[in-house]
Amino acid sequence: MSHITAGAARAPRGRAERMLVGARVAGVVGGLWAVLTLALPVEAQRGVPAASRWPPPPLDMQVPFEPTAFPSAGRVYVTYELHIRNFAPKSVTLQRVEILDADTTGATPIAVFEAEALESIQQPVGVQPRAGTAGERRQLAGGGSVVLFLSVAFDRGARVPSALWHRVATGDYTTEGAAIGTHHSELRVLGPPLRGTDWLVGSGPSNDSYHRRGLVVFDGRALIDRRYAIDWTQVEQGSTFSGDALDNRSYHAYGEEALAVASGRVVWARDRIPENMPRHEGFRPAVAISLDTLAGNTVALDVGGGQFAYYMHLQPGSVRVKTGDRVRRGQAIARIGNSGDSREPHLHLEVTDSSRFLAGEGVPYLIGWYRTKSTDGSWQVRRHELPLKDMLVDFGSSGADGK
Repeated sequence: MSHITAGAARAPRGRAERMLVGARVAGVVGGLWAVLTLALPVEAQRGVPAASRWPPPPLDMQVPFEPTAFPSAGRVYVTYELHIRNFAPKSVTLQRVEILDADTTGATPIAVFEAEALESIQQPVGVQPRAGTAGERRQLAGGGSVVLFLSVAFDRGARVPSALWHRVATGDYTTEGAAIGTHHSELRVLGPPLRGTDWLVGSGPSNDSYHRRGLVVFDGRALIDRRYAIDWTQVEQGSTFSGDALDNRSYHAYGEEALAVASGRVVWARDRIPENMPRHEGFRPAVAISLDTLAGNTVALDVGGGQFAYYMHLQPGSVRVKTGDRVRRGQAIARIGNSGDSREPHLHLEVTDSSRFLAGEGVPYLIGWYRTKSTDGSWQVRRHELPLKDMLVDFGSSGADGK
């Protein structure tokens, strides 16, 4: 990892203390992610001290951005990425990845990934996944890198480790390391971004959403600003529109007011980018997509604690604030539109740790109050949680945030 905050991760004091550890886990979101660094040769597991083996296994393992545990629907989630690079000239096959509790010794792993579960969370760097046998798809070429997307779910009330430790096994050796904390950022409690009901959490927090895997390189760093982003659409009878699918006005979300999720200062605002014709196949943006037009009409709001909320794809001419304005929580700041890199009207909302677009890491946050629809049609009240992918949400007609 790039850094560890005070009181977060600490590595075990010696190789003898690098042991499998764990905590009770209720579930795993889609897949989980792991991070790794130094290694123990296979021989070390057969009674030969690891320190006597040279050179050590050449796998570099890092977690570029530490996670922050957040609650949702009765569980607590820890989500992050493990970057692994093979510094050897020959390829290795990743066989098993374990996530451990760094503060507990002698227990079982918190999570284990192997075979198909391991394949489902990996993304090679610079090349597409290898076709062929399962072993070939998990093969890491000499000089190659891979990103593992991890997400672990704990039962609400269960102990969430303050630090995690990782172990990776290949066909030749086992590697341990990459201690990380699980409470890197402050969880800001924000107000609802919208009013009303039947808001769908499109591509929302999960381990397999479009946003979750949206790794980009910006200012020389590989990061994910969209890690916890949500595309808010409104549905009626299971559809986001009624009538002409090529008319923005047919979409239920179109023109709905976007609300300030916190009292604070507008860092920057952009308006007057024209809207697109709604279309998923054969999409043609109204203007060429560039860094300046990607997000369409946008408002960036300082929500405090070094975190910033981004409202994207807004309706042209609807932005009611300008750079430097102070807004109050719940204030209408713009309307939902279909500008920028957007196929249909929706509100893309994300919170990052940078006031510069695309330059920050996505961080989790909490919404003070909302309801989610259960499979039996009933509505469940949620307080101080973050909704997950495909949930159907009700914010109430007044937009009250339950703070």
